[in-house]
Amino acid sequence: MKTAFITGASSGIGRATAVALAGAGFQLVVAGRRRERLEELAAQVAPVPVHILEFDVRDRAAVQAAVATLPAELQAPDVLVNNAGGAHGLAPIQGGDPADWDQMLDANVRGLLNVTHALLPGMTARQTGFILNVGSVAGQEAYANGNVYCASKAAVGMLTKTMRLDLLPTGVRVAEVNPGAVETEFSQVRFKGDEARAAKVYEGFEPLRPEDIAEIIVFMVTRPPHVTIAEVLVLAGAQGAATTIVRK
Repeated sequence: MKTAFITGASSGIGRATAVALAGAGFQLVVAGRRRERLEELAAQVAPVPVHILEFDVRDRAAVQAAVATLPAELQAPDVLVNNAGGAHGLAPIQGGDPADWDQMLDANVRGLLNVTHALLPGMTARQTGFILNVGSVAGQEAYANGNVYCASKAAVGMLTKTMRLDLLPTGVRVAEVNPGAVETEFSQVRFKGDEARAAKVYEGFEPLRPEDIAEIIVFMVTRPPHVTIAEVLVLAGAQGAATTIVRK
């Protein structure tokens, strides 16, 4: 079986992608901070083989130690989905919380680098593989109060482009999917558990579902070796741009 390694697999797009890839015939390595949710995921996709790794992508030593526990063949996955990350706070730059800035930069950028660095030796040695980075429409256009989140996702976009150039001679393909408004725990995290405020983000229109993005990811990573769908932007039907949404 081919192997897919998914970060941030305990919820949202990561979890949906793990389920979809299991359905497409992949065995899974699922990583996240909430082991109980990863165990629920493993039970859901049984009898597909699932290896659970519990770590925070921001902790480079923890990432390296966790990857080292895997059998050698799983340290060179056929597909790596760098999904872990998120937004913290929504404030103008002059009123932002530096702790929120650190959280976003560490998870969205350094976390992606930490996991990729740990797995690339095996992938490049095999001369094959696919790295799919989950970006955001926020990385392609700025919106008020999005400052550091937008910057972190823009960094994901540029990293994806440069990684694709660096890895081209190795046979490892690199691509990015950029979701718009997807209803997940994203807004609950951004607003620090304020469910009422989070719910307003998705009022008056039908947002994307995690499964919508997962279906696109599966399509992208299962193209034959002569095809790379390098970048995809996915918006909700009622969405024209990051914050331009028609609400009823």
